[in-house]
Amino acid sequence: MNKPKTLGELKNSVWGTPEIWRRTVKDEMRANLVRKLESNELLFSGIVGYEDTVIPQIVNAILSRHNMILLGLRGQAKSRILRNLTSLLDDELPVMAGCEINDNPFSPLCRACRSALEERGDGVAVSFLPRTDRYVEKLATPDVTIADMIGDVDPIRAARSGLHLSDELTIHYGLLPRSNRGIFAINELPDLAGKIQVGLFNILQEGDVQIKGYPIRLLLDLVMVFTANPEDYTARGKIITPLKDRIGSEIRTHYPAELEQGIRITEQEAWLSRHPDERLMIPKYIKEVVEAIAFQAREDKKVDKRSGVSQRLPISVLENVVSNAERRAILNKERKIVPRICDIYAALPSMTGKIELEYEGELKGADKVAQELVRNAVGLVFSHYFDPIDFQQIVNWFDLGGTLKVSEETSSQECFTQLRVIQGLPEKAAVLGAKKKDDLALLVSACEFILDGLYALRKISRSEGKGYLAVEKKRSEVYFDDQAGRAKKSYN
Repeated sequence: MNKPKTLGELKNSVWGTPEIWRRTVKDEMRANLVRKLESNELLFSGIVGYEDTVIPQIVNAILSRHNMILLGLRGQAKSRILRNLTSLLDDELPVMAGCEINDNPFSPLCRACRSALEERGDGVAVSFLPRTDRYVEKLATPDVTIADMIGDVDPIRAARSGLHLSDELTIHYGLLPRSNRGIFAINELPDLAGKIQVGLFNILQEGDVQIKGYPIRLLLDLVMVFTANPEDYTARGKIITPLKDRIGSEIRTHYPAELEQGIRITEQEAWLSRHPDERLMIPKYIKEVVEAIAFQAREDKKVDKRSGVSQRLPISVLENVVSNAERRAILNKERKIVPRICDIYAALPSMTGKIELEYEGELKGADKVAQELVRNAVGLVFSHYFDPIDFQQIVNWFDLGGTLKVSEETSSQECFTQLRVIQGLPEKAAVLGAKKKDDLALLVSACEFILDGLYALRKISRSEGKGYLAVEKKRSEVYFDDQAGRAKKSYN
């Protein structure tokens, strides 16, 4: 089907019906949303964990034809949600050819398009705008001016055209008019100066602005969406009351509520498809520990909850974990790449820059806090798989003087040679699906996870110099153990 090239051809097409060309952007998004709901289509691709919370609220806002603001801490997919809104727009939209503000051919706003329509009538040229070009996003910063958002007089254009500066044709339009008949998004709204917010409100509420003292009426057709951090919403910046009142729906986002949701997001976003030949195998417990680090950090008193712990933390950590395992495999000329717990500790640089610490955390140091988070995460996941009581035989091996030190660069074969001397350890690793005859690298990873789990639960100890070893008992503990033993002996 050939697309119309002139207004006359457009009038005789499906776009020429009044129900279509008179439809606003909010009506268009509402109609497409209703169609998707009726056919049970996926609304927002790549969004995990919001199915029962955030997405229903967004649906209600669109059905209500509201402008909306997403309030949430960093790394909660706010920008991705806004960009996904374009899926609710039509595939393409007819506009006046060459128009800076995407004018409707049937009802143009700008002076140039109105003049062209008067001169050429149905012969005026039209073009089609794809949905991806109907989304405009701006990061709010204190240096943003009203000229950036609304527009300004262009003296060069006036001089070349021989026009007076008060002529509407001399205007260089800003981002807001250029997003006409589309979606205009502003990230971090509170950072926008108050006078700029007044300009936004005025053009939305009244449809008129003043550029260099000249009033211009622009009845723009668009959907405005915003994002903000809940803390910044009231502390760092301020939203003027008329603009806040104009925002129909205020929607709160959140971090994943369950570990499995977080793992799905991390797997979706992390760069893990670097070995298409399936050389890379990431055990489930490694993914769970990486995700649990973020969950632990969000609850830790030493971490600033007002800043939040972004979902980018587990994504970056998992990528670093895989890279460290990849480096070990390259150094030892091993084909199979299986991450271990030591690789998570090696990924500390991808954690420390993503957590803001409270005073107590600053005193302790970012590295120490990150190590504690890893240890707590390992203990949490280990307790999900095992009961520590079942590992008394392994604990006794260390209590009798056994020690084990394994480097993060040690090959799987060398690691297994050291690990198999610990009675019962390889057999316990079989619970995690690790068997020597199947995959030595996986078996070593599972054994190290068990040892670090016992360390996390303080059943054994670990030091930089000696590696894993027995927990050093205090003199009082030894005394009471001895007394208990004597009492038990005499009782028997």
